[in-house]
Amino acid sequence: MKLIIASNNAHKLVEIKAILGDYFGEILSLREAGIEHETVEDGETFLANAEKKAREIAELSGCCALADDSGLCVDALGGAPGIYSARFAGEHGNDAANRRLLLERLQGVTDRGAHFTCAIALVRPDGSEVTAEGKFYGEIGTEERGSNGFGYDSLFYVPELGMTNAEMTSEQKNAVSHRALALKELVEKLDRGE
Repeated sequence: MKLIIASNNAHKLVEIKAILGDYFGEILSLREAGIEHETVEDGETFLANAEKKAREIAELSGCCALADDSGLCVDALGGAPGIYSARFAGEHGNDAANRRLLLERLQGVTDRGAHFTCAIALVRPDGSEVTAEGKFYGEIGTEERGSNGFGYDSLFYVPELGMTNAEMTSEQKNAVSHRALALKELVEKLDRGE
C-alpha cells in the first residue's frame, strides 16, 4: 500500500519513514508523488491542521495520506508560539529568526518549561482516518547548543538526557521526540486495526 506524506520536509520524511516503513510498501513525499499542493493551515489546533492536510492529499491522490502539524509550546508565553511555530518571527520557515525571537521573549524569565506537540492524521482513500498526538517535555535553554536537527532543536533542552534535541543523534531523537511519540501511538492504533 502506498502512503503519501503531506510534506516535502526532508527531516520529517526520514523520521516518518524510519517508523512507518514496515506498514506501507511505498512512502512518498508530495514531490516524489508528483503532487504540488499547498494546504491553507487555518485550523485552531495542531490536529485540525493535520487532518485538513491529510484529507486534501488523500482526496487528490486516491492514496493513504499522512500529515502532521507540530510546534513548540512555551509555558511562560501562554503556549506560544504553538501553531505559529514555523512563522513565529513573521517569515515562514526562518528558523534562526524564530529562535532569536524566542530568546528575546524569554529574557529574564526563570520558568522556561516547554513542550513540543505533534498531531498526526492518517486519512485513507475511503475517508476513514486515524489520529494520534505526542508531547515531548523539556525547557528552553538560554543559548543554542548542538548542530543536529532543525527548528527550535538547538534551544530545546531535555534535563533527563542532559542535552538539547540538536545534540542528540537521529536515533536518540526518533526514540523520544513528539513526532516519534505520536507515530508510536499511531502504530499502536494501526496494530489494533483502527
